[in-house]
Amino acid sequence: MNLLRATTGLALALGLSASVSTMALAADLTIAVRAGPSSIDPDFTATGTQAEAMKHIYDTLIKSGDNLQLEPGLAESWEALDDSTWEFKLRKGVKFHDGSEFTAEDVKFSIERIPHVTGPNPTTVYVRRVQGIEIVDPYTIRIMTDGPAPTLPNDFIRLFVVSHVAAKDYSASPENATEGFNSGKAAIGTGPYKFVSWTPKEQLVLERFDDYWGGKEPWEKVIRKEIPNDAARVAQLKAGQVDVAARIPASDIPTLEQDSSLSIARIDSVYSFLIYFDFREQTPQVKGNDGAALPKNPFLDPRVREAFDLAIDREAITEVAMEGMGKSQSQIVTPNIFGYNPDIQVTQPDLDKAKQLMADAGYPDGFKVVFNFTNDRLPSDKEVGTTIAQMLAAINVTVEAAAQPGAVYFPANTRGDYSLGMSGWGTLTGEANYTLGALAHTNDPATKLGAFNVHFYSNPEMDKLTEAAAVEMDTAKREKLLQEANALVARERPLLPIASTVSAWGLKKGLTIKPRSDEDTLAMNIRPAE
Repeated sequence: MNLLRATTGLALALGLSASVSTMALAADLTIAVRAGPSSIDPDFTATGTQAEAMKHIYDTLIKSGDNLQLEPGLAESWEALDDSTWEFKLRKGVKFHDGSEFTAEDVKFSIERIPHVTGPNPTTVYVRRVQGIEIVDPYTIRIMTDGPAPTLPNDFIRLFVVSHVAAKDYSASPENATEGFNSGKAAIGTGPYKFVSWTPKEQLVLERFDDYWGGKEPWEKVIRKEIPNDAARVAQLKAGQVDVAARIPASDIPTLEQDSSLSIARIDSVYSFLIYFDFREQTPQVKGNDGAALPKNPFLDPRVREAFDLAIDREAITEVAMEGMGKSQSQIVTPNIFGYNPDIQVTQPDLDKAKQLMADAGYPDGFKVVFNFTNDRLPSDKEVGTTIAQMLAAINVTVEAAAQPGAVYFPANTRGDYSLGMSGWGTLTGEANYTLGALAHTNDPATKLGAFNVHFYSNPEMDKLTEAAAVEMDTAKREKLLQEANALVARERPLLPIASTVSAWGLKKGLTIKPRSDEDTLAMNIRPAE
């Protein structure tokens, strides 16, 4: 039996409560973020901006610490009883916002509703291993899995717990859930803040929950303003219209650092820009230079994918397009993630070899392609995408740069509308198998793996490695399997990692923030300076 336990978070909670009691409780906190939630139902989508907002209202069974370490949440401790059974001891005395008691029934209900209500980026990835649920007593629950599941605690950092009473009538479908949660009827959590109102694409208003089990927060009211335009977000910070602004553009940092009324905080993030290739026989957005359809999809040829890799100057992207707020990557996970392979080197540009590869593949004069990427997902995403489009011209590829909001990009990407795309991805669970299983494993509803592999890449060797890692309870063996899988991605290039981001926040003087590598901007991490 492999035994894993989490220590109690009581001391942390008491320490937090004490620190809050020593400071003057401030009234309001206004935060400017680049993007907000798509729904008040925490299970609607797996995007980071959704989870970031939901963490204020709902607690997770296990918390992701500021450095992505596992910490007690609604579960005080957990252990593997055997290879396919995990037991979670739940926190007693926790209240929902409506005053009702939190129990194991709420955990069971929250797991079971996910497949029925999840939306465009499925949250089923976090409960895919769950085979059965047993309530031992009101504060003990056992999860039976479909075989050994060593990373179940990592998955459960995204298991948001809703009230089984408040949400019972709003858990039949995404549309049904939206009606109940967005109106506030079902938006009853155990988190530090209560839901007040939400105006899509504008702002989320929250009110302090004074009976929060982790201690009273210093802010009576929190307003999360959605301001996708970087210049507008910075302008509101400088004008004093917001207290904190997330994702400060690199170009504004020197000026803001000279402003005595403001301060800057920054951290290396786990988010990276990834280019995705379409692996279908026929692909919709690739044409010959004459505009006619090509007889086959050029991205099926590994020489073309390697040529694209060699045509991209990652150092130039981080220094110019990202203005120093990025780090070159050739691996789909960052160095702080379990399973990162230290032997994989960052690809260096080689235009001569890239041109030769294109010629060898039968495309000496290149072809035309639409390159789709987000312009509101990560800092500098528009600039990075535009720069890559220009770089590919050096190997005679005519690229139409199609920057677009994430709300447009992700549904179209999931539908299979794109031949070539780029967006940000972060390994938020702290373990590479989450990313490998979601992006590189064959999209297979039966195994619930490959949920975000919507580009039809399939390799039996990759599937074997990720599936083996998913059930390997020995930590050292699991790490080796993940490193082998990362090496396979680097060789096959089903997608191209480009650069990870460095994230920055701007704050009014008199405030402090604990930066997180997952880039979450949480009111719980913002405090008046002592």
